[in-house]
Amino acid sequence: MENFNKPHTPIKQWAADDKPREKMLARGADALSATELLAILINNGTRSKSAIDLARELLQQGSNSLSSLAKMSLKDLQKVKGVGPAKAVAIKAALQLGILLEEEALNQLPVLRSSKDIAVYLRKRLQHESRESFIVVYLNKANRVLATEVVSTGGVTGTIADPKIIFKRALELQASHLILSHNHPSGNLRPSEADRKLTDKIKQAARLIDMEVIDHIIVSDQGYYSFADSGDMI
Repeated sequence: MENFNKPHTPIKQWAADDKPREKMLARGADALSATELLAILINNGTRSKSAIDLARELLQQGSNSLSSLAKMSLKDLQKVKGVGPAKAVAIKAALQLGILLEEEALNQLPVLRSSKDIAVYLRKRLQHESRESFIVVYLNKANRVLATEVVSTGGVTGTIADPKIIFKRALELQASHLILSHNHPSGNLRPSEADRKLTDKIKQAARLIDMEVIDHIIVSDQGYYSFADSGDMI
């Protein structure tokens, strides 16, 4: 349980076991709460608020959810009084590192055997986005991941993926299989007619150069929809 001591008491006056940095040094990162980890990134507070106070306010701005916090822009983060550009950049950078860590873990997977293998990663990668983004996962013949790349980013309601960009990169990587993916910021997982037409267009084009689109996965904070699992890739 977090011990925030008295409101507005400077962290340097806290007991050593309660100071986030000292606590991490003594007990490891796992011992810290999200608020305490954010406080370390914030580094220092203001005259009236400690770094912990600011961290708590930031989490409240994100409905006490790190996922929601990750969706906030730099401008949104700075709406908390005491969080300026430098603090906002540090927080955003740390959250982005978490996303890159997930991507690195995916690229270290030996072989993708099911839609769930990739959907879990893609959901973590895209569910925080407030705009629609289109990602392509490039695989070799053994379904080993060669690369995962964002090929386009659009607005809140849609994005356009250019097949020329997708296949140019696929040829550079000598990929055999492709997995398409995009997010629905609205949370709705139902494919639109545009989603179906784009999937079919890319699938047909892939066949002309001896490649195969093996799935198109739509993700949101509600879960994921797999075209392959739903029988839509036939």
